[in-house]
Amino acid sequence: MSTPFNNTPAAKLIADRIQALSHRKTQGEIASEAGFANANMMTFLKNGRNKVPLDRVPALAKALEVDPAYLMRLSIEQAIGVTAAQAVVEIFGTPATENERGWLTELREASDNSDPRLTARSRAALRGIFGK
Repeated sequence: MSTPFNNTPAAKLIADRIQALSHRKTQGEIASEAGFANANMMTFLKNGRNKVPLDRVPALAKALEVDPAYLMRLSIEQAIGVTAAQAVVEIFGTPATENERGWLTELREASDNSDPRLTARSRAALRGIFGK
């Protein structure tokens, strides 16, 4: 059996989330929540046999308990390749996750919506939060 998408970030994320949720949900339950008639589809996705169907990303993200924008970004890369996905991002912008939108909201509130420039000092402070 061919697994052309085995090493993609989308397949790895799905495998990791299935494992993390295994104490609460079966693969069959996840597949059903995502709208797949066949529970084997989850095995195909996590093993890289199939691409993530883009029209199923919202439901699959909910079933896997991940941010849909993050899963969509990985799924687009899987579907059309890294170079084409970069072109999509260049044209439409990077999809922001719910967590990233929270950071943006806080930045706007903290700066009184003053559109602060990212300076060397602010970049260093931000990187310091993450130990970089």
